[in-house]
Amino acid sequence: MSKILSLLCLTLLSSFASAKDWQIQMLNYGDAGSMVFEPSYVHAQVGDTVTFVPTQSGHNAKSYVVPEQAKQWTSPLNETYTLPLSQEGIHLYYCPPHLMMGMIGVIQVGNASNIDVIEQKYPRLRSKIALSSERADAIVAQIKN
Repeated sequence: MSKILSLLCLTLLSSFASAKDWQIQMLNYGDAGSMVFEPSYVHAQVGDTVTFVPTQSGHNAKSYVVPEQAKQWTSPLNETYTLPLSQEGIHLYYCPPHLMMGMIGVIQVGNASNIDVIEQKYPRLRSKIALSSERADAIVAQIKN
């Protein structure tokens, strides 16, 4: 019995040890142009976290689509925010002050289990982007089935 308990504890500890914290910078200007999240696409796993870092002021992140069992979320303006990733699927998010400039991002957690919702809702979000819509399309195109 103690061997089984030890094995269970070791398995749990190894899963926590392998969890990753992804850092996403919120930038006025980055490698992909103005008003960007870097990286704009993250392929994470259940148990990982994503920390949004307001490297430059005037930014926050707000979910537009989340996995089926996940809750919608909004980070405070100009504050660091950590999002635990406990559900498989896709988070499509944007910066509310800079959506019209194409400041969007994708967090894929494991498989793209809610890709149908993304395909249904992304066109409406895209219609609100006045600049850099091609960049936004390229970000969404990185989703892996």
